[in-house]
Amino acid sequence: MSEPDGPEGTPAGAQEATPEPSGVDLARVALRAAKEAARARGDVAQQKKLARRGGLRSGARGDRRDPMALGAAINRLLTERGWEAPAAVGGVMGRWPEIVGEDVAKHCEPERYDEDERVLVVRCDSTAWATNLRLLAPTLVARLNEDLGHGTVRLIKVNGPGGPARRYGPLRAPGSTGPGDTYG
Repeated sequence: MSEPDGPEGTPAGAQEATPEPSGVDLARVALRAAKEAARARGDVAQQKKLARRGGLRSGARGDRRDPMALGAAINRLLTERGWEAPAAVGGVMGRWPEIVGEDVAKHCEPERYDEDERVLVVRCDSTAWATNLRLLAPTLVARLNEDLGHGTVRLIKVNGPGGPARRYGPLRAPGSTGPGDTYG
């Protein structure tokens, strides 16, 4: 006895070969799976709410997505990186004539600030001004700490004028100690 033929003339016992899904079918399957996963997470309600409001926007009130003012952004960067004290001391170097006065500022200028030691190094153009600034140093430390915060500057190191730059050239004797060497 033979089995009755199937719908398209194939024997009823033979299995039909199902075609592999094409690109469009795969996309539909993936979309269906994504929708089900979103529904399980509860994101669909959130997406519909955003769609009704007109998409992602901040609205009338400020939030974290709004642009930040430049000053606020710089202050935040200084705070996050721990650069408050060096930035404040840099401001002092810019306002040096206001802090010490015009006469002293003409003859003495800050060179650098050592953050670890909390020492401000100042160079004067003559030994007389260096001596004068050494006498004024305690008063200046108090004034600077008043501006910058207590303990920012512990000491002012005053340097006198530097000598001429050492010149190295073809006429320099090997092993000499510099311009004061008398070779003997």
